Amino acid sequence: MSLYGDFVKFLNENLPTAPSFHPHYESALSDMLKAGGKHFRALLLLGIVNALKPQNLAASMRVALGVELLHTYSLIHDDLPVMDNAPLRRGKPTLHVKYDEVTAVLAGDALNTHAFYEISRANLSSEIRIKCVEILSQNGGVSGMVLGQAIDCFFEKKPLTLDELKFLHTHKTAKLIAASLKMGAVIAECDEKMCDEIYEIGLDLGLAFQIQDDIIDATSDESEAGKPVHNDGVKNSFTNLLGISGAINAKNELIHNIQNRLKQLPNSVSNVVLELTEKHLK
Repeated sequence: MSLYGDFVKFLNENLPTAPSFHPHYESALSDMLKAGGKHFRALLLLGIVNALKPQNLAASMRVALGVELLHTYSLIHDDLPVMDNAPLRRGKPTLHVKYDEVTAVLAGDALNTHAFYEISRANLSSEIRIKCVEILSQNGGVSGMVLGQAIDCFFEKKPLTLDELKFLHTHKTAKLIAASLKMGAVIAECDEKMCDEIYEIGLDLGLAFQIQDDIIDATSDESEAGKPVHNDGVKNSFTNLLGISGAINAKNELIHNIQNRLKQLPNSVSNVVLELTEKHLK
């Protein structure tokens, strides 16, 4: 089975449970996790471990699950009426549409904290588990993803410069992608220099990933994207600022930088990143 298949199997076998007499709280925890998705961040983490220290791959599944839980919480909250007010995610009704807004908020809260519970249970050394908690919380929290989301929401109808837009999406999107790569390197017991190099590549990869998402929003239909498209007219997006051709050029420049930086790392690491880049960014 592929890494993707292995991870989806592990995910489905380890969905969060919370039996009670609440009519739908438990199902709400799992709905977005079971709705599919690329599992891009989890696969980056697992790919690095598989490339550098495959004997740690089984134990790293729970850390990859933690990354997926945190990412899914962020999507649930991003879709709320107070933020993007999106009716669809991964081709399925968003939680506030299927259930209600309170359920969506609480399900997101629950997945956020459950992410760190899962990492704490990984069959890895306490040092590695603590380092993974540090990396994920630092990049997903106060000065990472949440800061990016705060800027995105506050400046929704206020045009940003290109540098400001890069700052926004470095924090909102790229930091969690970079953290996933770095956590994989930590689990593979790489030295600090390599962990930092992999993280920096992840920041470029995350920006390229966001630009691609903006291009999809501008050029795809809803059934292809699995979520509402042509939604970014009032938002600060790379396609709005640079135009579609300019955004494509910016993405290709980032990919070129990534390819050059990967030459400093083992071929096995380059292959992981380039394979996922080819699949999701072309």
